[in-house]
Amino acid sequence: MFSARKEKNQTLSPYLTRPGAWAFSIGTSIGWGSFVVTCSTYLSQAGIAGACGMAVILVINHNLCYMMGRVSDAGGIYTYGRRVQGCDAGFLVAWLLLLTYMAVLWANVSSLPLFARRFLGTVFEFGYCYTVFGYDVYLGEALLSIAAIILIGLLCMRSRRAPQYLMIALALIFTGAVAICAVCALVGHESGGFSYDPAFIPEKNEFEQTLRIAVISPWAFIGFENVTHFSEEFAFPAKKIRGVMVASVLLTTAFYILMTLLSASAYPARYDNWLAYIGDMNNLSGIEAIPAFYAAFRYMGRAGVTILMLALLSVILTSLIGNLTAISRLFFAFGRDHDWLGGLGSLNRYGIPGRAILVAVILSCLIPFLGRTAIGWIVDVTTLGATIIYGFQSLFVFHDARINGHRREKYTGVVGVALMVGFGVLLLAPKLLSYEAMEAESYLLFVVWSFVGLVVFRIVVSRDRENQYGHSIIVWIVLLLLMLMTIMMWENREVQLITEESIGEIEQFYQRRFENGAAAAEDVSAFLSEQSERISGANSIGTLFTFVLFISAVVLMMNNFMAARRREAMLESELGDAMRIGLTDSLTGVKNKNAYLQWEKKINRQIESGEEEPFAVVVCDLNNLKKVNDKFGHKTGDECIRRACAHICGVYDHSPVFRYGGDEFVILLLGEDYANREHLLKRVMELPRGDAPETDISIAAGMCEYQKGQAKTLSNVFEKADEAMYRQKNRMHSELDQKNRPTKRAYIAR
Repeated sequence: MFSARKEKNQTLSPYLTRPGAWAFSIGTSIGWGSFVVTCSTYLSQAGIAGACGMAVILVINHNLCYMMGRVSDAGGIYTYGRRVQGCDAGFLVAWLLLLTYMAVLWANVSSLPLFARRFLGTVFEFGYCYTVFGYDVYLGEALLSIAAIILIGLLCMRSRRAPQYLMIALALIFTGAVAICAVCALVGHESGGFSYDPAFIPEKNEFEQTLRIAVISPWAFIGFENVTHFSEEFAFPAKKIRGVMVASVLLTTAFYILMTLLSASAYPARYDNWLAYIGDMNNLSGIEAIPAFYAAFRYMGRAGVTILMLALLSVILTSLIGNLTAISRLFFAFGRDHDWLGGLGSLNRYGIPGRAILVAVILSCLIPFLGRTAIGWIVDVTTLGATIIYGFQSLFVFHDARINGHRREKYTGVVGVALMVGFGVLLLAPKLLSYEAMEAESYLLFVVWSFVGLVVFRIVVSRDRENQYGHSIIVWIVLLLLMLMTIMMWENREVQLITEESIGEIEQFYQRRFENGAAAAEDVSAFLSEQSERISGANSIGTLFTFVLFISAVVLMMNNFMAARRREAMLESELGDAMRIGLTDSLTGVKNKNAYLQWEKKINRQIESGEEEPFAVVVCDLNNLKKVNDKFGHKTGDECIRRACAHICGVYDHSPVFRYGGDEFVILLLGEDYANREHLLKRVMELPRGDAPETDISIAAGMCEYQKGQAKTLSNVFEKADEAMYRQKNRMHSELDQKNRPTKRAYIAR
């Protein structure tokens, strides 16, 4: 299992129980949109039976459970990716996680005014500010959202157990409430004369409808993996999380299915079936505009509406608490790895990453003033973001499982990657399915987020003093490709919308011409020319925008690359100076303990990322040196140390040698020396005699080979080599003691 070295005041303490983990998982995956998407997507585009497409998420769940068994620190997929694939991959996943979690958090923050409008009327509609993208923004509604996020932020900053207990209670409330309403609908359905037919949308391919739901399943479930960010805080064995996660996935799936059935179980008498009702939903108002609430009212009266209102409010609150907490753990993990981030990786007096929560709260307080329409575009981005995140997570699992010989997870990793790549292609490639995956504005927002990601990565690289970033091109390539693909989709959607508008205007033009008589030929020609120029102009603007953004991204990418190269050159120069000044032993000329510590950091990073080469550690200790120092002085002792060091360097002439202590040397066996390690271990203990027998010393040596999966750090290997050296020392001590038994002289090692 991977683990990180953390300072005591930067380590989160365990508190999260299994019921708490279940509540955070299911409570974060189900939000306000869950009550709406059953109609706007599941029923309208895939019918009742299409919901079975959500089963693909079980593969992702299996990979997540494997991941949590391998990593025990905060940060979830970010931390796992950082250790399995390196810091560059970790940054990329963190950037996408931040986008999706913040989008879902903002969606539920801005859903509180919608809740108030639906069920409380105009109570908070005061202080009109402006209309943005067709949505009226009121100061009262903005204050309602801000107050909610601040109160929840304060709760999460001052307590860990209180949010956990609240999450458990709210999760039980909304699952119980939906179950009650669904059971009542199922029992009373037949007596109401309604029918669940058709199971699928008529005149559409059933497989395509099921695939449609599968493609958006990452969006439907995003957040259920948020418990991975709490791995460091589990108060139970990590292997127990599998049952918790399976229960969460099954219950979330059951929730969507029950909501789908509930929404289709009742419809006004003027409609022939649920399909006609759902198709006309945008033209309805009041309770009829929310099919699930209409069904609850039909079967249970006002009590049913009240029960679902309580469920909906519980869903909003669990999503706010869960996403805010998960974001804080992501910020905390990233801040702990980057000291320059102003203390994001620090804990307050309650043992909670308070600064991380505060940053998330501040960012969220600005959102209510954007309007619900803009938030809808941001949330739409999570469809693609969640797909990419789960794809990378499966890739990390495959890489880890392949290295460690876990066959089942190697296959599930491949399946997860294949599924998410396929879904990503369907989301990005136009017209592969007969629907548009996202709005044009959502594609543009993803373009902006990718570009900002390159800017932020540039800052991270420039502040990287440990040379951890910029070693691969994964961030630059992935974000650049996402920019290109999404900007092409944005341009395509914009041209499509303008074309549709132009076609509509042309139809109206000819309709007026038919009604009012023939128009002059030049008028028709001028009108058609105007529409053609309008479409051509939109295409030209999109192309120019794409070109400018692409060039900007390439310039930024090259700037990133050059910054990484300059940093490496600077570090190499600094390392060379340090070697000359502080990393060389003045007596022997070999590397000293400070140099060993530098190598230790380097090898530990390689072990964490799975990129280490085979190596072994040899620890050598000089016998009889104290006797020489006491009898002949330290000058003679220093000569003995230099002679022993020359012998060690002659034996291990392909590996770095360190003088670790006064009479102790450490060798990191690499390459050819590692291949001949057993033979060289015997040779190093055959130190030739000196000029004077009374100044003879000997070498005791012990060796330990690095075994993948058994040793987590170089220190573990060193300790075993040190133990082996002392066993050899004791054997030499016993042999010398027997040889000198008549004199009863004790052999002193040091």
